Amino acid sequence: MNIVLDLLLLLATIVYSYLESLVKFFIPRRRKSAMGEIVLITGARHGIGRLTAYEFAKQKSRLVLWDIKKIDSNEETHGLQKCLLRGLEAGEMDRLVKYKGSREAVPEKSLQIASYSLTITKKPNPLPSNQKIKKEVGDVTTMVNNTGTVYPADLLSTKDEEITKTFEVNVLGHFSIIKALLSSMMNRNHGHIVTVVSVCSHGLIPYLIPYCSSKFAAAGFYRALTTELKTLGKTGVKTSCLCPVFVNTGFTK
Repeated sequence: MNIVLDLLLLLATIVYSYLESLVKFFIPRRRKSAMGEIVLITGARHGIGRLTAYEFAKQKSRLVLWDIKKIDSNEETHGLQKCLLRGLEAGEMDRLVKYKGSREAVPEKSLQIASYSLTITKKPNPLPSNQKIKKEVGDVTTMVNNTGTVYPADLLSTKDEEITKTFEVNVLGHFSIIKALLSSMMNRNHGHIVTVVSVCSHGLIPYLIPYCSSKFAAAGFYRALTTELKTLGKTGVKTSCLCPVFVNTGFTK
């Protein structure tokens, strides 16, 4: 009997999802403009973070790029800017063309990048001060928390320090970054916080117990933050949670 009810529930969910997609196809939701927004992206040197930077660059956003690897030299920033301008690396651009069907150029004058190097697991908190970012770029209005780490192994083979670092980066890092930059969004009641987690925040995968646990925690953090902002009446500060499936970015080998 339970199996029949589960199948009926699944069927109803599938029908509802298709109807919802059909309605959105004919009545699309208005896209939010990111033009002129100051967008902070963590883990911006490669993979999802780098492609996210490219997409925001096309929207003529001002980019603040953070990564554990040093990208704060003028040569590195200039090189990254040129890389974005030519559509990132050829392979990445080919994938964009495959899925989007066209090559969209980024006007050079519209692309502004400020880059910083940080390691969020070090103490004291090494995040650039609000005053420094505000002086050099301005108040961050959109935040994409994309940084993450993973140590694939069975639980007994995983070192304690690897478990600790997984939670420091994948969970506590969200607290550090948002606490440092959220106040300006709340004061203006304007901003957007994007939390990049994983499909592992909804399901379990063997040999990734610390990673899955940390992503469950990050998804819970997103839900709690969303509820708290609504309770505080900060309806202008939006939140989104992205749960990518398996992607070939070199994150794991």
